[in-house]
Amino acid sequence: MISRILSLVIATCMASGLATGQTSDKELPSAPSATAEQNSPEKSPPPAAQEAPPPKAHPDNELKPGDNTKPESQAPAGTASDKAGAAADPQQSSSDGKSSASANNTASSPSPLVSAPQQPPGPALVTPPGFENQDEARDPAATITIGVNEVRVIFTVTDKHGRYIKDLKKTDFRVIDDNKPAQEIRSFHAETDLPLQVGLLVDASNSVRDRFKFEQEAAIEFLNSIVRPRYDVAMTVGFDSTPDVTQDFTDNTEELSRGVRALRAGGGTAMYDALYFACRDKLMKQPQVGPVRRAIILLSDGDDNSSHVTREEAIEMAQRAEVIVYTISTNVTGAKGKGDKVLERIAEATGGRAFFPFQIRDVTDAFGSIQDELRSQYAMTYKPSDLAADGHFRTIEILAQEKGFKVRARKGYFAPKR
Repeated sequence: MISRILSLVIATCMASGLATGQTSDKELPSAPSATAEQNSPEKSPPPAAQEAPPPKAHPDNELKPGDNTKPESQAPAGTASDKAGAAADPQQSSSDGKSSASANNTASSPSPLVSAPQQPPGPALVTPPGFENQDEARDPAATITIGVNEVRVIFTVTDKHGRYIKDLKKTDFRVIDDNKPAQEIRSFHAETDLPLQVGLLVDASNSVRDRFKFEQEAAIEFLNSIVRPRYDVAMTVGFDSTPDVTQDFTDNTEELSRGVRALRAGGGTAMYDALYFACRDKLMKQPQVGPVRRAIILLSDGDDNSSHVTREEAIEMAQRAEVIVYTISTNVTGAKGKGDKVLERIAEATGGRAFFPFQIRDVTDAFGSIQDELRSQYAMTYKPSDLAADGHFRTIEILAQEKGFKVRARKGYFAPKR
């Protein structure tokens, strides 16, 4: 009996304990899950759960100004080689799609025409032929681009005795642009000390063999006297049937002297090709920081028999490159021939001057006169009255108010083209 009572008591206690444990489990709150906590309206999401902002491109991957700039010595801004260089830059893209698209758009857009090329230190920007936008870097390019519709021209004034007049003011001149008075002369000043970029082109064909040696020595003397270290540069080019650069642009007169002495006579005469080459492929691509004076001294008899371009095409390229051409005839016959007339035409069209030193000792005097003229010029910027972006050639006529004064300048320029 007693054992039965004990068994009932034990069974009762066990049932009571089990019931108590189940109740306790139901009353204990379960741990909130991460999802439940994020969805709770009373609590803000923890930082780790917030939407991450788009990743920023690393600074090293950003396209920087000038990354797609090509050196002026390679090609003018806007040419095919520039576009090829720009197409390669998009490879430097940022990590997100938008940054990459922006980089591609920037790299593929053509560089501005008046470009200073962020440039080869060399050619820094040059104003397009005949025009100047002084607020932008400029870059030598065959196509003319203007930002302010201004034309820049360099000219020389002499009296009836051929002496240079150096103390005139802008009120002493009138400008006729394409047969109409210019709207306004924007700037005017004497240019007696501009940096020079000079190309010496020497006819090395068989037709000039007679006094070739003397002309070489006269040219060396000229370069030694006109090129100032760290300020002016010059190059030497010999030509027969093809042009040959015996010394590229430098301010080192010893190297220029060696370049002149390296010239060798022989072959045909491709004078127009040589002039075209020197303007388009050398002077227009020569680095330029600020205004400079570009000039070519051309020694030849003027008889061209091998060129692929015409005389007028060579003149046009010189005008586009803003190059003044001075010609020195090597004709020794004592009378002006057909070649001399060609040399006169080239010099006159570009604002230069033709020299005919029929006696060998006069060659040195011709070089001396060119040196004097390069240091005795004026620079003027004016606004035409009706400049149209049609690409046509427009004439320039600068008239001195004083009778007896003669103004010599290039005959015109090519308007921009849309």
